[in-house]
Amino acid sequence: MARSGLALQLNHYRLTTAHILYHMPDHPGLLQTFVWQDYDLAPKFPSLRRFLDFWSHNLDGKLHSVQVASAELIAPPQWRNAQALLTMH
Repeated sequence: MARSGLALQLNHYRLTTAHILYHMPDHPGLLQTFVWQDYDLAPKFPSLRRFLDFWSHNLDGKLHSVQVASAELIAPPQWRNAQALLTMH
């Protein structure tokens, strides 16, 4: 059953983006880019690992590199003290 993004975030899932560079199958000297994005659990990223395993076993383009960014979207509020008070007319 598919779960909503909010339900996943409440269970510590984070929005994860992977920037994947891979060699083009017909021209191995050229690199192509692919962006993958889904909710995943940091720091082990099981969904991303399953996707990369699927890629390496079923697709022809050999992986070159993967850059991963992850952000927790639901977080406790942060309070900061103002350093200055400015008045504009």
